[in-house]
Amino acid sequence: MRILLVEDDEALGEAVRDQGVADGHAVDWVQRVADAEDSLRTVPYDLVLLDLLLPDGRGLDLLKKRRAAGDATPVIILTARDQISDRITGLNAGADDYLVKPFDLSELSARVAAVSRRYAGNPNPLIRHGCLEVDVAGRQAFREGRPLDLTAREWALFEALLQRPGMILSKRQLEDRLYAFGDEVESNTIEAHVSRLRKKLGREAIETVRGVGYRLGQP
Repeated sequence: MRILLVEDDEALGEAVRDQGVADGHAVDWVQRVADAEDSLRTVPYDLVLLDLLLPDGRGLDLLKKRRAAGDATPVIILTARDQISDRITGLNAGADDYLVKPFDLSELSARVAAVSRRYAGNPNPLIRHGCLEVDVAGRQAFREGRPLDLTAREWALFEALLQRPGMILSKRQLEDRLYAFGDEVESNTIEAHVSRLRKKLGREAIETVRGVGYRLGQP
């Protein structure tokens, strides 16, 4: 997924960004409301991790503004405020989940995955597609019962297609999901990932729509 992290604490921001990258996500990290607004206008994010108290404003105001404008991008609030009233306020403003600092990074990963599944329309972490069995929560894939060794990038690409069965994703859309700002992306990177995935999943697992992009193959 392509994730926007809005957090002004340097140590926490680095830890959350690194955890997201280790999970196979592309993470753009900003520390101010203004920078978050610029990023949201530029990139179609899959999820936002949002701190409430930022140097130039309140994350809650940003959330309310985005929801009022019709933006349905899922948002998980990250905050030191642990009062029940604060949680209720955040959820009523349109947040999808709420994590109180300090939190365990593995719990954050699980919540990110759960919110993503809900928005993809399939909250079930276990998916069967032809001869493939996928444990989305455990980030494991099996082909005819045999575990597959997927890299973080391969998993991210496969998950992007798996979440949108039948939908064609362009090369640019896949690059946006796999790479953050500043990452160097070679022209044939997506093609290389698809080629390696087909060797592991089976050639029919990913269909090329010439001149358009890729989609999950028919089971």
